[in-house]
Amino acid sequence: MIIRSESSNAVPDARTYRSFADLANAQLRGRDFEISITRRHASRVAVIAPHAGEIEDGTSELARAIAGDDHNLYLFEGIRPEYNYRALHLTSHLFDEPECLALIADCTVVVAVHGCAGLDDRLFVGGRDTGLRDRLAAALLAAEHRAETAGHRYPAVHPNNVCNRGATGRGAQIELPHSLRRGGAAHAIAAAVRAALSDPPRAQPACSCTVDQLLSNPAG
Repeated sequence: MIIRSESSNAVPDARTYRSFADLANAQLRGRDFEISITRRHASRVAVIAPHAGEIEDGTSELARAIAGDDHNLYLFEGIRPEYNYRALHLTSHLFDEPECLALIADCTVVVAVHGCAGLDDRLFVGGRDTGLRDRLAAALLAAEHRAETAGHRYPAVHPNNVCNRGATGRGAQIELPHSLRRGGAAHAIAAAVRAALSDPPRAQPACSCTVDQLLSNPAG
């Protein structure tokens, strides 16, 4: 028997989705994707990976390691045999999956873990919680991993970016190239992020950006 793989032309393009409802109309839970949630009622920290599983491989494992036994965890995982990114990558400022939003609604700290393209070992940290962003970058630098916080493609400042939809309207996003999502590097990064999450937050001024400025750059 010859098994033919699915043609990419027959796979719905996630770039056409405007919400999770659109994705759910085209893809089936249990066949194409799965959602995994671990609640830690004593914690108001959520670690989320909205492009996990085979969408951005390695982000499931990294998010689990960061959350550990202490923090809330959310994974939206691609489980298709192929074309996971094409079919399931709902961009972050459109990611409104109800179970995710319910989990983070009461969390004052939200960290989203993503994978990005790139051949070097730089990480990119963004989000509207600039205090958390900077603590993450400092902890990563202390672990000898270069983390950029400005002037990159993943600022994650759109108010609808899922990392910014927790209780405070501010969160952080970490983008990692493939080389840092596995092995010893991933373990060191997870430990550094956990250390940053254990630091007490510092007061930060109100965001001075206008809504128009925020909406003009939806990247991330």
